[in-house]
Amino acid sequence: MTASQLILAIDRNQRNLELLGQFLQKEGYESVSASSQEEVDAVLDQQISIALALVDIAGFDSRIWQSCEQLRDKGVPLLVLSARQSAAIQQESLVHGARGVLVKPLVVKELISLVRSLIVE
Repeated sequence: MTASQLILAIDRNQRNLELLGQFLQKEGYESVSASSQEEVDAVLDQQISIALALVDIAGFDSRIWQSCEQLRDKGVPLLVLSARQSAAIQQESLVHGARGVLVKPLVVKELISLVRSLIVE
């Protein structure tokens, strides 16, 4: 496992983070998770190489978009996860650096396929 395969998972729901971590681990990826804005900020302040970020925006305030911009500025590709399909969420996500939006519930095969395509190994 190389450090370039580290995935940052951001979600308010701890159970979702656990499941996501399990799916990623089965595919050979390491993950680090954050369930609060403070945890997101702490991870972004570390000098670690993140290959991809999966950001579930539910439950976060507008500061989550600043975190998305920080990831974009660091060259980290990110996908936004959302509970609903919305043109406004799609637009906001793209403006703040997302490569795309996935609507929950997630289809694991689709998620893993996107992860593979976005991570340069």
